[in-house]
Amino acid sequence: MALKLGKLNRGPHLPALVASSISREIAQGRLKPGDQLPTEQILATTFGVSRNVVREAIAKLRSEGRVWSKQGRGAFVTENTDLLALTIDRDTLRESGAFVGLFELRKILEVEAAALAALRRSQDDLAKMRSAVKRMPAGPYGSVQWLKADLEFHLAITQATGNHYMTQFLAFISERVRESILAAGGGSQGSDEMAKATLAEHKSILAAIEVGDVTAAHDAMRLHLDNASQRLGLPINGREKSTKTSLPRKRLEETPALPGDDS
Repeated sequence: MALKLGKLNRGPHLPALVASSISREIAQGRLKPGDQLPTEQILATTFGVSRNVVREAIAKLRSEGRVWSKQGRGAFVTENTDLLALTIDRDTLRESGAFVGLFELRKILEVEAAALAALRRSQDDLAKMRSAVKRMPAGPYGSVQWLKADLEFHLAITQATGNHYMTQFLAFISERVRESILAAGGGSQGSDEMAKATLAEHKSILAAIEVGDVTAAHDAMRLHLDNASQRLGLPINGREKSTKTSLPRKRLEETPALPGDDS
């Protein structure tokens, strides 16, 4: 079966685009378990990109468990592709409801992450959060620079939980969300009011985590992500207006702080 590969439009995420195209070939059966991928040079020529871009794409596929490599032989499709780590194809997120579902999952996890971060954050964690918030206004609202600093802020919060699995999972989800926003044109239509509101929400989350207020951190993150949903034109659990829901303080405060916590 012939592969359906072709040159890509230029963009800031070429390795992800190449990886997505190869993943689609695997998912649709044109690349079967055990098949060898075309050489780096052939893929680079086919996609119209550099070999470095192809190497990054294959490294991404390898980290997702879709391919494996052997030095001197090349890359091969993994035998059990149905039992791989979670992968989310960016093209799939263009389908109705897919992006909404991913953003909803992100909200569920990040609200809890903010609450745990308020309990477990270190001074180094706080320094990373402050730096990210400070750098957000360096670019226009919704630009690559803005979204990069935004993502780093949220990742710093998940890292502050000390939960490796939460950090790994949220990093994956948040990157897919960021890629989809950029692919859709980012926040180029965003206003100064949106920028100010978003920055203020981040500062509220940071302030709650700084003082170790579990409930305030939970509520601030929930409000921020509900408002972010509205700014992206997404539904908020079927509601038109954002509301705040308190998390029982006792349940989280019974969670032991990690060793070295200086809260």
